[in-house]
Amino acid sequence: MNRKPIFAANWKMNKGVSETEDFIKSFLSKIQGQDFPAEIVIAPPFVSLPKLADLLHNANAVQNAHAIQIAAQNASQFDAGAYTGEVSVVMLRELYVHYVILGHSERRSIYGETDAVINAKIKKAREVNLKPIFCIGETLEEREGGKLETVLRTQITEGLKDVSEKDMLETVIAYEPVWAIGTGVTATSEQAQETHAFVRSVLADLYGADIAARIRIQYGGSVKPGNAAELMACPDIDGALIGGASLEPQSFMEIIRNGCAE
Repeated sequence: MNRKPIFAANWKMNKGVSETEDFIKSFLSKIQGQDFPAEIVIAPPFVSLPKLADLLHNANAVQNAHAIQIAAQNASQFDAGAYTGEVSVVMLRELYVHYVILGHSERRSIYGETDAVINAKIKKAREVNLKPIFCIGETLEEREGGKLETVLRTQITEGLKDVSEKDMLETVIAYEPVWAIGTGVTATSEQAQETHAFVRSVLADLYGADIAARIRIQYGGSVKPGNAAELMACPDIDGALIGGASLEPQSFMEIIRNGCAE
């Protein structure tokens, strides 16, 4: 199955408006003239989304800007109302946002988001045609305790409850072992492939083998230029969700370039 790789930069709480402008101008100059057979996505903080949208969609934008899709790092499961600090999916669509990261381990662990909340957010995103990047992953304790498959199966099954086949085909799965996020420790290519294959088998149980074969599954967890090629060569890995290494234009470009190398 020919699945187009997707490389997404999750900047987390980094880069305000001016830093976003500096990054984009530098990054666009670096990819000028290069035709990567992949989708490139950037997820800045909420406050930087308008600047990113302006830079990429302005008529005077640098060439290759059209190659980059915009993502948000989160969204509310509610349409509007007394939800201080929240941002709705409709608000995001007004800013040319195409993707939204949901279920990230930091949202789960720090802010207490449950599988049910994440499921509601995924369905709300699809109501306005936002494409979820749905994050799943186990802790080191869970992996060493032999609970990896149980944890992932629960996250997938509960997170995708009542999500249709059509909406599933517009959803990206991001497998991020919690123990590898921001630690400098990366799952080996063998570990990553084995887990991605398991994730795809769970998707096959839920949606059938044909649908599962068409769904893109990213790897996330200390992805760097030096390990991108080996990870992306795995048959069930379809790109990367990149944190720290995506904050520097050269590093992000090299991950995409190395990850697309045949």
